[in-house]
Amino acid sequence: MRHDFPSAAPGMVIGLLGGSFDPAHDGHVHITLEALRRFGLTHVWWLVSPGNPLKPNPPAPLATRIARARAEMQHPRVTVTGVEARLGTRYTAETIRRLRERYPGVRFVWLMGADNLTQFDQWQDWRWIMDTVPVGVLARPGDRISARMSRAARVYRHARLPAGASHLLGRSAAPSWCFVNVPMVSLSSTMLRAAGNWGANAADATPAADQA
Repeated sequence: MRHDFPSAAPGMVIGLLGGSFDPAHDGHVHITLEALRRFGLTHVWWLVSPGNPLKPNPPAPLATRIARARAEMQHPRVTVTGVEARLGTRYTAETIRRLRERYPGVRFVWLMGADNLTQFDQWQDWRWIMDTVPVGVLARPGDRISARMSRAARVYRHARLPAGASHLLGRSAAPSWCFVNVPMVSLSSTMLRAAGNWGANAADATPAADQA
């Protein structure tokens, strides 16, 4: 499968939602639409990763996950891409560095669920990420208190935008992050795999060409 680079123009504010998307589901769609609405973004890119270094078991094939993601997320301002495979990156910091080099004049915002904020200090070069791009955090069920008490939240408490000013995040200088509570869909990729709705049957899905 070919992994082309998405199109972007200087001045755009693009939210980056990374993950294995194994599989993509309504919860991913929901937080993406909320991010577009809350954080002043012009577009969102789903970065379907070749593999997550923090997970011991490999995900379904990349082509299969991209095909499922595109079937789930159909919106004119959202692009599903496997660009990390083309870049040869595995860690978020590496990906952001390469994208900033390739797209001068484009403003990137890293997006994550509140559950990821709780372990963000374990990510490679996590301080560099916070110091380089704005970060939008969307609350998920059961993760609000632990996320707000996380090390990353405490270290960068001075850089937090109030939720009422979330629409300013995309144009804010880093470090800047915002935590918003949104009505969430209590669904996860782990739940779908456990229910047998993904995994062994994933190979039967027909992959789509990875186009921008």
